[in-house]
Amino acid sequence: MNTEQRPDIARLIISCPDQHGIVAAVSELIAELDGNIISLDQYSTGVEGGQFFQRTVFHLPGLHQRRQEVEQRIQSHLAQRFSMEFRLSEAAQPKRVAIFASRTDHCLLDLLWRHRRGDLPMQIPLVISNHADLEEDVRRFGIDFHHIPVDRSKKSAAEKQHLDLLADSVDLIVLARYMQILSPQFLERVGVPIINIHHSFLPAFIGAGPYQKAKDRGVKLIGATAHYVTEDLDEGPIIEQDVIRVSHADDVAQLTRFGADVERAVLSRAVKWHCEDRVLRHGNTTIVF
Repeated sequence: MNTEQRPDIARLIISCPDQHGIVAAVSELIAELDGNIISLDQYSTGVEGGQFFQRTVFHLPGLHQRRQEVEQRIQSHLAQRFSMEFRLSEAAQPKRVAIFASRTDHCLLDLLWRHRRGDLPMQIPLVISNHADLEEDVRRFGIDFHHIPVDRSKKSAAEKQHLDLLADSVDLIVLARYMQILSPQFLERVGVPIINIHHSFLPAFIGAGPYQKAKDRGVKLIGATAHYVTEDLDEGPIIEQDVIRVSHADDVAQLTRFGADVERAVLSRAVKWHCEDRVLRHGNTTIVF
């Protein structure tokens, strides 16, 4: 078992204006609570006047029973003093993740397979799709599948069904090649982060058939980008990216296979890091510990 998945392991994520004494104060408070720091990562955006970020993992016996007390102490001893925003999570309580997909299966099935192997610290209560093609594959993993067709003229009705299904019961949504644009109203109402994956040709080869367009231009790199979803299409904070080399000898089918491989790897890393509270958002960028 990963150390961070053991009982009584807490993750404290903080953000505040950079100033003297933050690390010392956090460490002192954890010691006063009889906690033991396992790992600590920190970053400041500037030597002077920057924004400070820190992820602290610590062991605290009786964490679940003492969680309210710990949060109150953080609020009174740290948050007020340093104008700090913070989030405390219990590593033993995996995040609940809903996956949206369409017909393309490689990202969806990869996440389900990694989850079954225990490689992704999360629960998957349901998969939602605008097509029924992948229902049998999903149900083989013992996960509920919900087919909700999306009619362009009745998109709001479909999104209402999505919201009713989610019903404040998930911590994250992953778009595993879900080929629909989510409305600003849905993004506002759903209330949880959303991670999307796509090829890294954007904005050069926008629209349908990007691999054919890439082949026609003689691209030498195939890549993928995982990012948080915002109202600005495909312009949200980037979590992870990767590329592989290709050559003139690779046909469109091979380029597409390479692209699928990269997308699987990039998306799984992004989801894992989010579920482990390693990704901190700062404006339209991210700090990944």
